[in-house]
Amino acid sequence: MVLLSPLYNKPNRIIEKQRLYQNDPRKIMYRLPRSGLYLGIYGALFTASSIGTVYGIYSLIRGKTE
Repeated sequence: MVLLSPLYNKPNRIIEKQRLYQNDPRKIMYRLPRSGLYLGIYGALFTASSIGTVYGIYSLIRGKTE
C-alpha cells in the first residue's frame, strides 16, 4: 500500500501546534491564520443586517405616506 502511505505515515504535530497557539500573545479570536478575514466579513454582515433591521423598524413606525 505504498500509494496510501503518505496519508497514514504522517508525523504527529499536534503538540507543536498546541504550543504554538497557546504561547501566542494575541487574543484568541485573532490567533488563527485567516481570523482577521473571517472577523471582518462577520462584522460587515452584522452591520448591514443591523442597519436593515433598524430601517425596517423605522419604516413600520413611520407608516405609509399617501
